[in-house]
Amino acid sequence: MIAIIFILVMGAVVGVATLLGAPGGAAAAASAQVPWWALAAVLLAFVGFFAGGIYVGAALAVLSLLAGFGLSDRPFWNFIGEMIWGPSTNFVLVSVPLFLLMGEIMLRAGLSERLYRALNIWMGRLPGGLLHTNIVACGVFSAVAGSSVATAATMGSVALPYFEKSHYPPKLVLGSLAAGGALGNLIPPGITFIIYGLITETSVGALYLAAIGPSILVVALFTAVILYYSFKLKLHGDAGGAGITWKHRIASLSDLVPTALLIGLVLGTIYAGWATPTESAALGVAGSLVLAVADRKLSWKMLSESMRATARTTSMIALILFGAYFLNYILSSLGIPQMLAKFLTGLPLPGWAIMLVIIGFYLALGTFMEGMSMVITTIPLLFPVVTALGYDPVWFGVVITMLVEIAMISPPDGTVLYVLQGMRRQPGPITDVFSGVLPFMGVYMFAIVVLMVFPAIALWLPGMLM
Repeated sequence: MIAIIFILVMGAVVGVATLLGAPGGAAAAASAQVPWWALAAVLLAFVGFFAGGIYVGAALAVLSLLAGFGLSDRPFWNFIGEMIWGPSTNFVLVSVPLFLLMGEIMLRAGLSERLYRALNIWMGRLPGGLLHTNIVACGVFSAVAGSSVATAATMGSVALPYFEKSHYPPKLVLGSLAAGGALGNLIPPGITFIIYGLITETSVGALYLAAIGPSILVVALFTAVILYYSFKLKLHGDAGGAGITWKHRIASLSDLVPTALLIGLVLGTIYAGWATPTESAALGVAGSLVLAVADRKLSWKMLSESMRATARTTSMIALILFGAYFLNYILSSLGIPQMLAKFLTGLPLPGWAIMLVIIGFYLALGTFMEGMSMVITTIPLLFPVVTALGYDPVWFGVVITMLVEIAMISPPDGTVLYVLQGMRRQPGPITDVFSGVLPFMGVYMFAIVVLMVFPAIALWLPGMLM
């Protein structure tokens, strides 16, 4: 429904702007190498493939072949191997499976459970204490996992047993876990930044620095939402925390040490300039293995399960990436990105209004499309538009990552929502997760508006340090 409403509204806005005399409209149409009806057919095929439930990588590859044979007279099949070889051998992309493997090892070594238990000792007495623990624990775990799905699955498996006999509403519990899980890509070292940097040739280190300010903003807004509902619903601190002394709190800090060491190892080496994101990811894997050995949790079975889970996720991302590169090559050879950039920048609208249209497009797309697929398939088309409007590529990378996070918690197709629903030990409808996450989605969207008004929140730190 959101997607349909947005498409109608966007069509009306663009149509009115064109009728009012967009100076770039004629030029864009004149520069088109293919007719509009053919582009509309490609778009309908794109929507039909995803609506039909076809795997994203396969859908992109088939769509590329249809567009190539139907709209282009170039022998593109001679370059398919070269197109796939390029991203598959990119050094930056190697960090993706390494970060995933590090998160899998942390999960199976029990480090995430120690993290949650220690944070709960410190935050349990606050109004809505366990809900605050959800957000903070997910935020800290995100600093080593780099994946929203991995963060939600890991912290959900640890946190949900704490709530089974508590006084917290299930909707708010699931909503806070979904919102916290969504931080997995925004807080460095998020995988989306790596993919975005690879596609747009933007510095991943600069993207990581730019994400720090927005990450703090989003966590603060999530905390404000929990405080509001805690006072509204009279969710007092956990009674079991009354007997916890400062001695217990200080002792619990030892459970935070393993995670803190990994964060320092991964992010510290990047920010200090000692290692690239790929090298720091390798250091993180080595560090997680050392910690697993120290806790006597490392075994061939655990390592095998971690590597299999990593291989499944990496294969999914790689197939999507290869299909998207193929499709992007076909569309670029037809001049479609340039045509779209000329058309949108030629509309009689200010730059911020066009950016709002782009943001609305992503919000609508996120209701039925997986976040990573959304980035890989659309960035090559819209990035030239954004840069033509004068927006900073680093700033746009942060905004796109935040939109991906919103897509992952957007009903009815948010990946994180179904992960948490599948992990519930007490039965309940999926609508519990849908309604519980809506307040957090609202403040996340507000954070993007704040970032548009105050871009220095993202750009100040990389400007100072790079």
